[in-house]
Amino acid sequence: MAGKKELTLFGFFAITASLFITVYEYPTFATSGFKLAFFLIFCGILWFLPVALCSAEMATVKGWQEGGIFTWVGKTLGERYGFAAIFFQWFQVTVGFVTMIYFILGALAYVFDFKALDNDPLIKFLGVIVIFWILTFVSLGGTNRTAKITKLGFIFGITLPVILMFILAIFYFTKGNPIEIKFTMDSFVPKITDFSALAIFILAYMGVEASAPHINEMKNPKRDYPIAMVLIVIVGIGLSTLGGLSVASVVPAHELSLSSGVVQAFERLILQNGDGLTWLVKVLAFLVAFGVMGQVSSWIVGPTSGMYTVAQKGVIPKKLAKTNKNDVPVILIGIQGIMVTAWAAILTFGGGGNNVSFLTAISLTVVIYLVGYVLFFLGYLVLVFKKKNLERSFEIGGGPFVKTLIACIGLFISVLAIAYSFVPPSSLKPDEYESYKHILAISLALTTILPFVIYMFTAPDNQLHLKELKTLDSSKIDKFTHPMGRIRAEFSKKDQSGGD
Repeated sequence: MAGKKELTLFGFFAITASLFITVYEYPTFATSGFKLAFFLIFCGILWFLPVALCSAEMATVKGWQEGGIFTWVGKTLGERYGFAAIFFQWFQVTVGFVTMIYFILGALAYVFDFKALDNDPLIKFLGVIVIFWILTFVSLGGTNRTAKITKLGFIFGITLPVILMFILAIFYFTKGNPIEIKFTMDSFVPKITDFSALAIFILAYMGVEASAPHINEMKNPKRDYPIAMVLIVIVGIGLSTLGGLSVASVVPAHELSLSSGVVQAFERLILQNGDGLTWLVKVLAFLVAFGVMGQVSSWIVGPTSGMYTVAQKGVIPKKLAKTNKNDVPVILIGIQGIMVTAWAAILTFGGGGNNVSFLTAISLTVVIYLVGYVLFFLGYLVLVFKKKNLERSFEIGGGPFVKTLIACIGLFISVLAIAYSFVPPSSLKPDEYESYKHILAISLALTTILPFVIYMFTAPDNQLHLKELKTLDSSKIDKFTHPMGRIRAEFSKKDQSGGD
């Protein structure tokens, strides 16, 4: 890690802010109505901040700067659990791709007036694998190519439509048009049964630990990092609340499609006075599809860098991480593609290709990642009580009691969200409950066991020396990519093996 201390408070904010512009989540948030504001505040304060603070402290422990969650959990709970944590962090993306492409298909179905693309299971499945594999082959050309797509997609396909949606929603409200939800205290505070949506809202904050290593580059981390996190959570709550409410306020709950809800919102906001601007809705739908496609393309290589790290250390066969001339780990990318194809089949055909498929996919994405966060918080508690003398440049103030309290709150919310995920959301019909629960339970059980089985049967591989990975300097971070999908490390220019 570079020894330069050049990252300002604003600079750190800039490399983390893209965490909250995830337009494909807005329809799912909207299913909770005005309660979405409560859940975003609840998760922001009681989950996001604990993750941000605990990961920052672990990232600054001397010798723990490289490897992220694999190192943090591995150094505290043991290598087996470190591998499981990084595995969950990668594996959840293979499910998340399906959710994102469902959203793309929903938008394209409107653009081309081809509804089967969004609701016919077979056509939807084919759509997912065609889009994903095309983007996968594009990514083999290296990150410089995908970075251009990501930047254009983020600016014109995400930021521009989101800003326009907010402006249109304000005009819609000020003109006295009908609003589909109630803004009252009763509709703000959820009932116990409403907490089945908790995991969905945690998704809005996942990935912040990816920015934690850059605290080592901050000029004054003890002062600036907590301030940056508070600013980020305020912005995150604001943007996600506005996005979710913009959809919930104009699209009736019984008509809301999770994969095309944003397009439905644009349709109602723009066409309220006639159909003359249908073309504009289609243009915006296409831009949004392009924007999320850019996000998918940027995520294909990024998360595999974590698995490359464990291969480089010999935890899994190093041959799995061999790269092409563009430094893309082609074997890991291929395995990832096979898993995405399998998930697309399970979720699309198992859920019927409708809201069940989308909601199961997004819930499964979250709970897999949350299992990794459970290990993360347990690892932090080990750091507090058993490794408290290790040198670090950032530390949560207040002593062991405050540290334990913060970690336990984050751990409790993580476990609570996993448990509540198995309570079918109210947005599903009663006859859809069983499909949702069965797919979620079986998939999570198998996924949780898988890394431990792999670790058990994978002998340490020390025969092949790969290029060393180093955490990316903040100046090289792609700010237009969500932290969960970023490449977090780069290949050392010194090739230890003398070849790829």
